[in-house]
Amino acid sequence: MPATPNPPDCTPSVGQKYLSLAGPTAAGKTAAALAIAARYPVEIISVDSALVYRGMNIGTAKPSACELAAARHHLIDIRDPLQAYSAAEFVGDAQQLITDIHARGKLPLLVGGTMLYFKALADGLDPMPAANAEVRAALDAQAQAIGWPAMHAELAAVDPITAARLAPADSQRIQRALEVYRVSGLPLSHFHAHRDAIKKEAAHADSTGATALISLEPEDRSWLHTRIAQRFDAMLAQGFLEEVKTLRARGDLNPDLASMRCVGYRQAWEALDGLWPMADLRDRGIFATRQLAKRQITWLRSMPHRHAVACDQPDALQQVLQQVRAVLRTHPNRQP
Repeated sequence: MPATPNPPDCTPSVGQKYLSLAGPTAAGKTAAALAIAARYPVEIISVDSALVYRGMNIGTAKPSACELAAARHHLIDIRDPLQAYSAAEFVGDAQQLITDIHARGKLPLLVGGTMLYFKALADGLDPMPAANAEVRAALDAQAQAIGWPAMHAELAAVDPITAARLAPADSQRIQRALEVYRVSGLPLSHFHAHRDAIKKEAAHADSTGATALISLEPEDRSWLHTRIAQRFDAMLAQGFLEEVKTLRARGDLNPDLASMRCVGYRQAWEALDGLWPMADLRDRGIFATRQLAKRQITWLRSMPHRHAVACDQPDALQQVLQQVRAVLRTHPNRQP
């Protein structure tokens, strides 16, 4: 049996207070974060899978030098576009930063629109083993020889809880469960139980006021669509296409990289490859950004403990600051 690995500590930082400010792209998160920073001793942790990349400034709407100088920012320009940056890496980095910022007597303010990062930090990460191509190939060969019902019987012997909920012909899930067992020496049900415990701990942390999520959400979706179009037009005017050409000229990047799959960059890359007319770039970029915003709003609405603020209302900034005051006033260890 393989040695049992020591899973990374990806549980929530219970008791370490931080504020979160989330919202879809173009909802006004940067302005709201700077308004908070002007009134409270915060340091900002970026929660954005695109802002981590150096040399990708225009297409990511990266905060300007002036905005970055207004408050200390973290997790911006920390990766080359050739490098990946995972949710697990974000959780580790964010947890360390939260601890460090508290040690400096400041309040961590997490700001961004990568909802997977928010969820991973709040709920914890499942330490389940990653896919193993060699083990999967061996399982496929074994299944060809004896059939998936027999593989299901083998699973029942080592992980009866998982086997009980899977049909004998559910090859994909049977394979994954056996893969997890062969790689880790632990049944899949063990990892699921660990994940459920993490979620309960995270729910307790939220109920005791350890964290607070302020969510910028438009009441009128057309308001957001207008802002998205205006922002994309501004990016084009600022030289977004030249930025992508510069990245392509490096010669070591390709459209399959996570960095080049970012909204806007993928469409610009495809246009430069001649996959469709350059004249279509604006419409395709705006459409892709709208789709991203729709997914972000769907994520946000699945988070029951968020404090929603209508970002399309004229008093949106005042509402955000009111929410911040309420959180700091009710938390037993409030910041000055």
